[in-house]
Amino acid sequence: MSQNQILKNTNAQLLDEFNASVMFDKELYSQDIQGSIAHSKMLCLQNIINIEDQEKIEQGLLKVRKEIEDGTFEWKIEYEDIHMAVENRLTQIIGDAGGRLHTARSRNDQVATDFTLYVQDKSIVIKEKLKTLVETFVNIASNHTTTLIPGMTHLQHAQPINFGFHMLAYANMFQRDYERFESSYARNNKCPLGSAALAGTPHNIDRFKTAELLGFDEPTACALDTSSNRDFALEILFNISTSMMHISRISEELILWSSYEFGFVKMSDEYATTSSIMPQKKNPDVPELLRGKTGRCFGNLISLLTVMKGLPLAYNKDTQEDKEGVFDSVKTIEISIDILDAVMNTLIINVDTMEKACKVGHLSATDLADYLVQKADMPFRTAYYITKDVVALANKLNKDMSELTIQELRTANEEVANIDEEIISYLDLRNSMNARTSFGSTSTEQTKEQIEAFRAWLQ
Repeated sequence: MSQNQILKNTNAQLLDEFNASVMFDKELYSQDIQGSIAHSKMLCLQNIINIEDQEKIEQGLLKVRKEIEDGTFEWKIEYEDIHMAVENRLTQIIGDAGGRLHTARSRNDQVATDFTLYVQDKSIVIKEKLKTLVETFVNIASNHTTTLIPGMTHLQHAQPINFGFHMLAYANMFQRDYERFESSYARNNKCPLGSAALAGTPHNIDRFKTAELLGFDEPTACALDTSSNRDFALEILFNISTSMMHISRISEELILWSSYEFGFVKMSDEYATTSSIMPQKKNPDVPELLRGKTGRCFGNLISLLTVMKGLPLAYNKDTQEDKEGVFDSVKTIEISIDILDAVMNTLIINVDTMEKACKVGHLSATDLADYLVQKADMPFRTAYYITKDVVALANKLNKDMSELTIQELRTANEEVANIDEEIISYLDLRNSMNARTSFGSTSTEQTKEQIEAFRAWLQ
């Protein structure tokens, strides 16, 4: 063989590998076969193919599915994609009848259907995992409606809250994530099949029947849009990215809280590791990995946005790049939710350390200002500056503000020289937490009401 022929053969092989998607879009085999069976049934109902051919096609497709699931199916790069791989094998099994399956459709609407079915299936799976995660955070919250923890802004101690209330903040995040997947599912539950390449088909098909057979609400409205639309893929990538961002936020707090500086929680040995050279260390590797994996999901979203941003109508080969990122993000979010759920269910919460930390930073300072506004009829700004003087005194005495005696407090500023002794009860940290009774606030009473609302939602 000449050098030129060798080079030509090598280039042809490279091009086949570059052009083919079968080695990754085989992930869609189940949806591809599901869509093809529905399409064959519709063609038969419309008298486009006869019942004998439809039955052969359906039985042949079920045999192909079994071969794939048994691991006996032979994947070849020359098949190019999952659609041709399945159709070629089908034709090998049933003969000419297999060639009738592709009537009134294109690989353009076929892949859009397969991919939409995949995204819809995975949206349900992820949504249910998120619901489980919400329940885990609600369960933790229900056990800690009186446990004090410093509420923070700018990572600085701000006001006393209860730990259950803190957990419910994450329950709210994951509830919104659940609702995003639910909303996306409803919006994208439309069947692309029958749009063909870009303009529909002259065959007398019934797209509404195909949609019904596949569990969609209705067919998509415009063939030209359908063949190139990947909004459904972008939506699941965005939804996953947002959920991973929330997972990353609780992971960051777990990392901080498990440090010696905080000591609020202790992670199960199952989800932490020791150093290779420092046996005394316990590293929060699992939350760090959860935090790190968020970046790859963001990258997958940006990647597909970039692919889609300059595409003219209708289908373009660029959209072959739409699947691997989605497959990766789906796999990442599924395992991340399961792992986070396990971490939270085995977390040891150091109640005493949390409450001790509440005596750093004068967390009840705002309560003094609010008291002066309510009881002494002061403008809030005046009360604010008086409170600063009280904080300065507490610092001078090396005390938390909640530990000041009434005599000490009265010396801080002439405006409070005759302040009523009842103020001491207002500065108590637990009283401070429970004083916040507005809807959605941190008091134990309000936290319990929020938990009950979540219990009703979970049911």
